[in-house]
Amino acid sequence: MATLIPEISYSAWVKLTRDQKKRLKSCELTVDGEYLITVVNPQTDYIRIQTENTAQLGNAVGGETLEQILERDSVRT
Repeated sequence: MATLIPEISYSAWVKLTRDQKKRLKSCELTVDGEYLITVVNPQTDYIRIQTENTAQLGNAVGGETLEQILERDSVRT
Protein backbone atom coordinates (compact mmCIF):
# COMPACT_ATOMS: atom_id res chain seq x y z
CA MET A 1 0.00 0.00 0.00
CA ALA A 2 1.30 3.46 -0.84
CA THR A 3 2.15 5.67 2.10
CA LEU A 4 2.48 9.40 2.57
CA ILE A 5 5.26 9.09 5.15
CA PRO A 6 8.83 7.91 4.58
CA GLU A 7 9.90 4.31 4.97
CA ILE A 8 12.93 3.42 7.06
CA SER A 9 14.45 -0.03 7.29
CA TYR A 10 14.57 -1.63 10.71
CA SER A 11 18.33 -2.07 10.35
CA ALA A 12 18.71 1.71 9.85
CA TRP A 13 16.33 2.38 12.78
CA VAL A 14 18.34 0.36 15.30
CA LYS A 15 21.52 2.27 14.38
CA LEU A 16 19.96 5.61 15.35
CA THR A 17 20.62 7.05 18.78
CA ARG A 18 17.76 7.90 21.12
CA ASP A 19 18.21 11.62 20.30
CA GLN A 20 18.14 10.93 16.57
CA LYS A 21 14.92 8.90 16.94
CA LYS A 22 13.31 11.75 18.89
CA ARG A 23 14.14 14.16 16.04
CA LEU A 24 12.95 11.84 13.28
CA LYS A 25 9.70 12.50 11.43
CA SER A 26 6.97 9.88 11.67
CA CYS A 27 7.78 6.91 9.43
CA GLU A 28 7.03 3.32 8.55
CA LEU A 29 9.54 0.70 9.62
CA THR A 30 10.14 -2.08 7.15
CA VAL A 31 12.04 -5.37 7.30
CA ASP A 32 13.28 -6.72 3.97
CA GLY A 33 10.95 -4.22 2.26
CA GLU A 34 7.89 -5.52 4.15
CA TYR A 35 5.84 -3.23 6.38
CA LEU A 36 6.42 -3.81 10.10
CA ILE A 37 5.00 -0.86 12.06
CA THR A 38 4.24 2.83 11.82
CA VAL A 39 6.21 5.05 14.18
CA VAL A 40 4.42 8.30 15.00
CA ASN A 41 6.61 11.01 16.46
CA PRO A 42 4.08 13.64 17.55
CA GLN A 43 5.42 17.18 17.42
CA THR A 44 2.60 18.66 19.52
CA ASP A 45 0.53 17.58 22.53
CA TYR A 46 -2.59 17.58 20.33
CA ILE A 47 -1.05 15.11 17.87
CA ARG A 48 0.12 12.92 20.77
CA ILE A 49 -3.39 12.78 22.25
CA GLN A 50 -4.94 11.99 18.86
CA THR A 51 -2.32 9.28 18.28
CA GLU A 52 -3.08 7.73 21.69
CA ASN A 53 -6.81 7.73 20.87
CA THR A 54 -6.19 6.02 17.54
CA ALA A 55 -3.88 3.48 19.21
CA GLN A 56 -6.63 2.63 21.71
CA LEU A 57 -8.94 1.83 18.79
CA GLY A 58 -6.28 -0.46 17.28
CA ASN A 59 -5.65 -2.16 20.62
CA ALA A 60 -9.38 -2.85 21.00
CA VAL A 61 -9.30 -4.88 17.78
CA GLY A 62 -6.25 -7.03 18.47
CA GLY A 63 -2.65 -7.37 19.45
CA GLU A 64 -0.94 -8.59 22.58
CA THR A 65 0.81 -6.92 25.49
CA LEU A 66 4.54 -7.38 25.95
CA GLU A 67 3.87 -9.57 28.99
CA GLN A 68 1.52 -11.83 26.99
CA ILE A 69 4.06 -12.24 24.21
CA LEU A 70 6.94 -13.02 26.57
CA GLU A 71 4.85 -15.44 28.63
CA ARG A 72 3.54 -17.32 25.60
CA ASP A 73 6.92 -17.47 23.90
CA SER A 74 8.66 -18.67 27.08
CA VAL A 75 6.22 -21.59 27.29
CA ARG A 76 7.24 -22.66 23.76
CA THR A 77 10.95 -22.86 24.53
